[in-house]
Amino acid sequence: MINALVSLVAPATMQRVTLLLNHVLRAEPLAMQRLAAHQGRRLQVEVSGWPALLPPPPRLAFAITPAGLLEWLADDAALPDLSLRVDASNPAGLAAGFVLGDPPTVEIVGDAALAADVSWVIDHVRWDIEADLERLLGARVAHELARGGAGLAAALRAGLRRGADALARLRPGGPGGRAGP
Repeated sequence: MINALVSLVAPATMQRVTLLLNHVLRAEPLAMQRLAAHQGRRLQVEVSGWPALLPPPPRLAFAITPAGLLEWLADDAALPDLSLRVDASNPAGLAAGFVLGDPPTVEIVGDAALAADVSWVIDHVRWDIEADLERLLGARVAHELARGGAGLAAALRAGLRRGADALARLRPGGPGGRAGP
């Protein structure tokens, strides 16, 4: 039942994710230029170790367009030119790391030049949420929402760090923890 629901929702979600990624890329012409040099190449994010109890994630495969944007490949079975493998055996830990700004460990297999440019894009391109909110709501409201969001994110990061520190102290052999029974 849940897998049927996921199979209905996943394509629409991935189309929107692709639109968002392309929106962010359009704000950085240098990123588009670097990706355009690889037009037609395919990249895929492989999620390994995904818990069997959770619905499987959608296919995360993209082709690079001549404009340097991304096109989601829902059913393309061609081998990717670049594969990024992320260990997702602990999805909650992966999400917490993302919130904390700790990038996950990624295994990269494939074309070195494409990998270098994708890495540059990941390191240098950021979504300017405040600018998008400003276009919709005006400068003052956008600034206040961005400020409130930044405060909420900082509080969430601090809480997650305190929780991780507390768990580390309780873990056997961890800082302040006991070495064994």
